[in-house]
Amino acid sequence: MFLELDGDGPLYRQLTRALKDAVLDGRIGAGARLPATRVLAQELNLSRNTVRTAYDQLAAEGFFSGKVGSGSYVAQTPLTKPSRKPAKTVVPQSRYAARLRSVNKDFDIGRLHRGLRFNLQYGEPIHDLVAIGAWRRELAHAASHTSPNYPMAQGVLSLREAVCEYLLRRRGMTCTPDDVLIVFGTQQAMTLTVQVLVDPGDAVVIEDPHYFSARHVGEAHGARIVSVRTDENGLVCKELPGARSGSAPGSSSSSPLKLIFATPSHQFPGGSLMSMTRRVELLRYADRHRCWIFEDDYDSEFRYDAQPMPALSALDTSGRVIYAGSFSKVMFPSLRMGYVVMPAALRTEFVAAKRINDMGCPAIEQAAMARYISSGGFDRHLRRTVQIAKRRRKTLLEGLERVGLGHFAVPDSRAGMHAVVWLPYMTHAQCAALIAHASKRSLGLHPIAPFYKRPPKMPGLLMGYASLSATEIEAALPILAESIRTVVGPARK
Repeated sequence: MFLELDGDGPLYRQLTRALKDAVLDGRIGAGARLPATRVLAQELNLSRNTVRTAYDQLAAEGFFSGKVGSGSYVAQTPLTKPSRKPAKTVVPQSRYAARLRSVNKDFDIGRLHRGLRFNLQYGEPIHDLVAIGAWRRELAHAASHTSPNYPMAQGVLSLREAVCEYLLRRRGMTCTPDDVLIVFGTQQAMTLTVQVLVDPGDAVVIEDPHYFSARHVGEAHGARIVSVRTDENGLVCKELPGARSGSAPGSSSSSPLKLIFATPSHQFPGGSLMSMTRRVELLRYADRHRCWIFEDDYDSEFRYDAQPMPALSALDTSGRVIYAGSFSKVMFPSLRMGYVVMPAALRTEFVAAKRINDMGCPAIEQAAMARYISSGGFDRHLRRTVQIAKRRRKTLLEGLERVGLGHFAVPDSRAGMHAVVWLPYMTHAQCAALIAHASKRSLGLHPIAPFYKRPPKMPGLLMGYASLSATEIEAALPILAESIRTVVGPARK
C-alpha cells in the first residue's frame, strides 16, 4: 500500500492522517480489507506498535472496524472529505477548443430513449449474429497473418484493392488503390476533409435538413455554415451561393465557398434521391466555382424496389468529388471503419492529415475486412440484411397505415433504414407531447425538426426500423396508436 507520511509529529499520527486521507479520497474503498499490522509495518519500515496504534485510533473514530480472526476493514459506509467550493481558474484554450465547447452541447442529438423496449432509433443497423460470427473468424485469421509493424497510414493494400473492386461492382466507380484512404468511419472522413480544405471563415454548404455532424465539423473548424434547401429531388442547386448570378462566391466581400456536404443517394434525413438533372447541375457548379463536394454515401446498399443510381463520384469528370463510404453502417457501429476515395489533386494532403491524426487504422481489422470482402462473405451479409430490412420496413409502413388514425403522411423513398413520418394535422407541441407519452410506455420516437436550420412547417418523426425485429415493430404499433389517441384524439375521417 502506497502511503506518504507528511513528517509532521509522531509517526503514529502521521500514519493516522495518511490512512484517513486514503479513505476519504477513495483510494481505499468502503469495506476494503486493510493489510495486517505486521505486513504494513514491513512495507513502510515502521514498528508494528506504530501501525497498531494508528489502526486503533481510526477504529475509535469510526473509520475502521475489526473482526476477530479476520483482520481490520474500512467502514462499510463510504466516507468523503467535506466539499469545498472549487476555486475559479482561467483555463487557457485555443479558439478551436472554444468552438468545440459550443458545438458539443447537442452532439448526442437523436440518442434519446436508450434503454426503452421499443426504440425506433434511426441510424441503428441490423444486428446480424451470422455476420458477428463470421467477423470473429476473420479477426482470428487476420491476427495470425498480419504483420505486427505499423501499417501504412493510407491503409492496408489488400483492403484498398477490395474497396476498389466493390465500388466498381456496386456503385459504378472506377478508382485505384492509390485513390483510397481507410478511415475511422464517415465522421473522420468529414473531419479530414475539412482539415485539408477549409480555413476559418470559409463558407461550407450543408443541406437543410442535414446530418448534424457535418455542421458540427464545419463549425468546430471556424467555417461559415450556409444551409441550402432540399426538396423531393435533393439539394436545390439553384439556391447555392452565386448560382443565380453566375458569379463565384467570395468574389465580393463574402468568404469563399470551399466545400459542399451532400447525401445524393439518400438525403439524410429527408429521404429524397437526387435526380440526375440535379447531379449534373451540382457537378457543373463545383467545377465552375472551383469548390469541392463531400459525397456521403452512408446507406446506398439499402435500396428496395428501385434501381440504384450511380454514385455522384462516378459522374465526376473534373475531380471535384470526395467520396465517403462506411463499413460501420452496414456491419455494426463499433467497427469504426470506412473509406474515402480522394481526388488525385488531394491525395498527398489527405494521407498526411490521416498520418498526423492517428498514424493509420488498425491493420488486423483492415486485413479481416479485406478477406471478408474478397471471400464473398460481405456480399452475402448485404443480401441477407437488405432482405431483413425490407421485411421490417414493410411491417412498419403497413402498420403505420393501419394505426395512424389518419394523422400520418409517409413519403416512400424506397431506400435506407428509416422512414420519415410527417404529422400534417398536429402542431409541434402535440408532436412533443406524443413523443413524451410514448416514451413513458417504453416506445422511443424521434423528431425530425432538430435537423433543420429553419423548423419545418409541419412536425415529423424519423422512425428507424433496422434494429427492431418485425415482431417487435408489430408490438410497438399499438403503443403508438394509444399515444396518438391520448394526445390528439380519435381518428381523422
